[in-house]
Amino acid sequence: MSRSEPKGYKIIDQYTTYFLTFTVVGWVDLFTRKECKDIIIQSLKYYQKNKGLILNAYVIMHSHIHLIASADENSKGLSAIIRDFKSDTFREMKKFILNNKNESRKEWLEVVFSYHVKYNTNNTKWQIWKQDNRPKILLHLRFTMQKIQYIHNNSVVDLIVEKPEDYLYSSARNYMRYKDVILKVEVIDFGVQEGYVLI
Repeated sequence: MSRSEPKGYKIIDQYTTYFLTFTVVGWVDLFTRKECKDIIIQSLKYYQKNKGLILNAYVIMHSHIHLIASADENSKGLSAIIRDFKSDTFREMKKFILNNKNESRKEWLEVVFSYHVKYNTNNTKWQIWKQDNRPKILLHLRFTMQKIQYIHNNSVVDLIVEKPEDYLYSSARNYMRYKDVILKVEVIDFGVQEGYVLI
């Protein structure tokens, strides 16, 4: 557990499955930028292939990300994966913001991300991610199903799309068995043969 996790939220087993939320400080809508969403996708792919991340579901919303994830037993554990993932994506997104001449909000983003450093002694100049990840352990089938449904319906609730599977930056398409997905996940089989199990 990171020392920043709120009381009652901690990863107690490094190799079991958790529902996780990574939020941008100040709820800044950083992921309205396709480039920032793509940084997340590429990093998740890298951690799946090289660091032992097991991903069962995800969604990238405007200011936060939800995952259902665990760590392979040969990895350093879920806490280490999360720490390194957030560090790597922080660096890549900061680089994008500072080097992108078309970023109309560049100065404002610099102010916001510099301001939030005062709440985090681990960073010296910028902070993009909130420190807490709100991990919730998934031990029961019903709770797991609820969390996957919640993840997939995020884009519908926020009026981005009409149907969960229409949103590209979500694993809803994986659970519908679509071939054209941007990120592979290990779909949890709930025993339903056809159709979208969680709507």
